[in-house]
Amino acid sequence: MPIHLIWGDDYEACNREIEETIHTVIEPSWKSFNYSQIDGNDPKQNIRALEEAQSAPFGSGGRIVLVRRSPFCNGCSIELANKLEQSIKLIPDNTHLILNSFHKPDKRLKTTKLILKNIKLNDFSSEKNFLLPQPWDINGQRKLVYNILHKLNLEMSHDAIDLVIESIGNDSSLINTELQKLSLLSEAVNKRKNINKPEEISIEIVKKLIQNNSTNALEIANLLIKGERIRALSKIQSLLQNGEPALRLIATLTGQSRGWLWVHLLDEHGNKEVKEIAQLAGIANPKRIFIIRKQIKGKSLKALIDLMKKLLKIEVSIKSGTNPIDSFKDNLLTESKIVPTN
Repeated sequence: MPIHLIWGDDYEACNREIEETIHTVIEPSWKSFNYSQIDGNDPKQNIRALEEAQSAPFGSGGRIVLVRRSPFCNGCSIELANKLEQSIKLIPDNTHLILNSFHKPDKRLKTTKLILKNIKLNDFSSEKNFLLPQPWDINGQRKLVYNILHKLNLEMSHDAIDLVIESIGNDSSLINTELQKLSLLSEAVNKRKNINKPEEISIEIVKKLIQNNSTNALEIANLLIKGERIRALSKIQSLLQNGEPALRLIATLTGQSRGWLWVHLLDEHGNKEVKEIAQLAGIANPKRIFIIRKQIKGKSLKALIDLMKKLLKIEVSIKSGTNPIDSFKDNLLTESKIVPTN
């Protein structure tokens, strides 16, 4: 009766772990019979998940029942808790129950204790958490990039890793995508140089691919903070039409806006030490603080907060399925004007 508890806010890493488990357990030719995905937000589907978990797999290989947004370790109802207690002993050895949640398991709950006890006693069960590092946790962000590099069997210089962090932040999905692109670019460069064995990805390669894309987005951010929204929208539309992913663009813009806001707040509270500000603001290169201070000179805290609000609304709108350019236009043009100075 294997149970896998996979939780955390790093959605990309959680998905990779789930996919690896599926690949290990299920025979591909029998996947349509032996794989079920359940929405944990629906109480009826949670009961169904426990019922399906009691079924042995068809054919060869194992069976997996995946519960997304699992409630079993956070706010589980009495009815569902009783059902889990009855079902857990009836799960076959070759059927795996995967409980996936954004939230950390509440170890005070009876259901959590029951699941953790099962994990401890069963060699095929596991608990794994995948948490995104905080913006100010530079070492945590470096570890995130390193772990993805390791998964992709790639090597990268320390300076290049810091540049990836500075350009992308802690977005696990974007980092994974960009590192795969960097791998292909690095391989092409090595072939031109007649280098057969894989070499570490250099900072020069990162600058060619990631930083060039980020520079365009940062130019847009600078236009927005100056209140030049029409010019900014023109550049946004051009980038999107040329294939720039909307979510990567908004991630870069919000990352820049977040940096401005942090530096402004810390300066206001008397933090003058550059290294301290960089650490608290999650900026890998402390030298950027001097540039940011020039960018936000004369800008009010209200202007920076308003810009951040707009960008977050745009991100939500895009993720909700709205056309990206419409999301930018609706939120940048129809709300109150950003006041660029005090």
